[in-house]
Amino acid sequence: MTKAEQTFTVLDGGMGRLLERLGAPFRLPEWSALSLIEAPSYVDQAHQAYVDAGAEIITTNSYALVPHMLGEARFAAEGQELAHRAGRIAREVANRAGRTVLVAGSLPPVFESYRPQNYIREEAPLVLKTLIAGLEPFVDLWLIETQSSTTEALTALALARETGKPVFVSYTLHDEEGRTGPPQLRSDEPVGEAVAATIAAGADAILFNCSQPEVMGAAIAIAREVIDSSSHPETGLGVYANAFVPEPPSDEPYPGISEIRADLDPPHYVKWVQRWVDGGATIVGGCCGIGPEHIAEISRSRAG
Repeated sequence: MTKAEQTFTVLDGGMGRLLERLGAPFRLPEWSALSLIEAPSYVDQAHQAYVDAGAEIITTNSYALVPHMLGEARFAAEGQELAHRAGRIAREVANRAGRTVLVAGSLPPVFESYRPQNYIREEAPLVLKTLIAGLEPFVDLWLIETQSSTTEALTALALARETGKPVFVSYTLHDEEGRTGPPQLRSDEPVGEAVAATIAAGADAILFNCSQPEVMGAAIAIAREVIDSSSHPETGLGVYANAFVPEPPSDEPYPGISEIRADLDPPHYVKWVQRWVDGGATIVGGCCGIGPEHIAEISRSRAG
C-alpha cells in the first residue's frame, strides 16, 4: 500500500469463534453470551488479543444479548446487567492499552441475523434501549451490526443518536452460494438506496459486515460514490467480512455453527482488505472467523 492508502482505522475481529478457540463456554443458542455469563475472564482475554494485534476499536461482546438467544425471561431479568458487564470489560481492556483504543457498543439484530422478515418494529425499541442503557457508560461510539434492512438499522440509529455519541451502521449483504447481480441488503434493498437513507438519518459511518469478502468490493464502490456525492462526504466507510463457507439460500434459523473457509488465512484476507482500502474504505476489520492473527496482519500491512 502507498502512504495515501494507509489512512484507515483498524477494527477488531470476530468474538464468538475466538472465545471458542480460547476454551470459553460456547454453544448455541447463547453463542458468545455464554462466556459473558459463565466465564467473563475469557471475554477480557479476547479483547486483549485484539488490542495486542493492533486493533484501534474493540467491540463489546453484546451481539448475543437478545431475547431469542438468551431467552425471554433471562433477557428481561439480566439483559441490562449483562450489557453493563460487556461494556465494562471492554472499557477496562481499552484503558490499559497504553494507547488510544476506542470501545464500540455492539447493537445487534433484535430478531435473528439475516432475517429481515422477522423484524417487529413495535418490539425492537425495548430491547435496544435495554442494551443502550447497560453499555452507554463505557462506549465511545455505537456499532449497529449485521443489519439486514434499513427499517431495523434506522430504528436503532435513532435511539443510539439520543446518547450524543457517534453511530456506525453496518449492513449484511446477500452472499448466497452462486449469487450474481448487484449488491443488495438481505432485505433485497439496493446498497445505494440504503446508504443514502442511512446518511440522511445521521450515521457517522456506514459499513458492511458478516458477508463473504467477494461481495464487499461492489458494495464499497457504490457506497463510496453515494457518500462522496452526498452533503456528508466525511462519512466513514468500512468493511469487516466473515470467513464462513458459502451456503445455499435457507430459511432455517441457526441450523448449526457454520464452517470456516480454509482460504482466508491472514495473508489472503489482507489482500481483500487492500482492495477495500483502494476502493475507499476507511475502517477495516473482521467478523466471524477472522481472528487476532488477521488483525495483526492488517496492522502490519498499514505500517509497511
